[in-house]
Amino acid sequence: MNKILLWSICAALAGFLFGFDTVVISGADQQLQAAWHTSDAIHGSVVMAMALWGTVVGAIFGGIPTNVLGRKKTLLIIGVLYFVSALGSALVDGPYIFAFFRFIGGLGVGASTIAAPAYVSEIAPPKDRGRLVGLYQFNIVLGILIAFLSNYLLRDTGSEPWRWMLGVEAIPALIYMLFVLTIPESPRWLVSKGRIEDARETLNYIDPEINVEDKIFRIRQESENEVQGENVFMKKYRFPLILAFLIAFFNQLSGINAFLYYAPRIFQEAGLGESTALLSSIGIGVINLIFTLFGVFLIDRLGRKKLMYIGSIGYIISLALVSAAFFLNWGGYYVPIFLFIFIASHAIGQGTVIWVFIAEIFPNHVRASGQAFGTSTHWLLAAIIPSLIPFLFSTIGAGTVFAIFAFMMVLQLLFVIFIMPETKGKSLEELSSELSFKS
Repeated sequence: MNKILLWSICAALAGFLFGFDTVVISGADQQLQAAWHTSDAIHGSVVMAMALWGTVVGAIFGGIPTNVLGRKKTLLIIGVLYFVSALGSALVDGPYIFAFFRFIGGLGVGASTIAAPAYVSEIAPPKDRGRLVGLYQFNIVLGILIAFLSNYLLRDTGSEPWRWMLGVEAIPALIYMLFVLTIPESPRWLVSKGRIEDARETLNYIDPEINVEDKIFRIRQESENEVQGENVFMKKYRFPLILAFLIAFFNQLSGINAFLYYAPRIFQEAGLGESTALLSSIGIGVINLIFTLFGVFLIDRLGRKKLMYIGSIGYIISLALVSAAFFLNWGGYYVPIFLFIFIASHAIGQGTVIWVFIAEIFPNHVRASGQAFGTSTHWLLAAIIPSLIPFLFSTIGAGTVFAIFAFMMVLQLLFVIFIMPETKGKSLEELSSELSFKS
């Protein structure tokens, strides 16, 4: 188990780079616009947003190398993308070539949401799979916090601090690549490619005490359902596709990314001063980290559904209170308190569950493709919804926006009650048998 934990941490470090890469740009935001004198439109849509569109592309196509080259090689390629993006972004001198290197980093983010959870889910024992895959989400949150801290520490470094802020990511990227070189390939991927001897050797390495031949037999038995030329959009995979779509859909319709991107603006809309709004935003990162830890600790004890129950109810209460605060002009510190409850609800529920659940519900040979579908749904909505927030706030108002999010979380609760299966403690082969032929 110690080896599996170590390898899971190595793979989950892709999530640390994901969180770091996503947030580090915030510290360079105004410096970049001042350095290149770009218009608001170019700065927002090219300089700042290009990494996000790279994430969408990486999520859509990341299943291809994960399937063809393997989980380990794809994780290594992701590290290279982060490394090149960090150095390139730090050294260039112009908005468009800068955007190109940020796009490369975005590809790494999108692909990592497929390859890292897939790898960990395939090496982890069923009883520990939730918390081991959950390490990916914990590393995302940790990466976000470290990026904020790094930006603060480097704010006065050199004549152009933004270069140091962005370039420092090359260090954890290089460390991550060295760690990935030490992990074995997923035995389930090896079996799916007919490399039985390699899979046998890897399984013996993972756990010398297990019955390797029995394990290989069960993996091969599950893969016998594969038909040459089939794909994840075939009728027999309809149910896991629906599950992946709905959990990703509701993740973003909670308003989580819209809130994270515009937290200071939302706090100022609620009547807080600018400095207090920024301080409240830092509090969000701390609460996110603490409750993600709770989620990782509980996911294999309570199960995925119970965490989603807790998160959904917390979402509904907190979002309804935020909406009421705007409609009734409560002002003061009510909105930050309610939004801290919202963040805690997200961290312990959707934040912990989504990557674990999507990595569990597809059969071995279409897992990466299924994850690509679920994660690309997530990232497309993550690109679209936040971009609408300034417009919606100025037209229908913040109270109405949060009321819509609260209603969507009522629908999520119904999804959890009536549709979402519990996956705790079941092998990937059991889940494949249960879910893939359900109509």
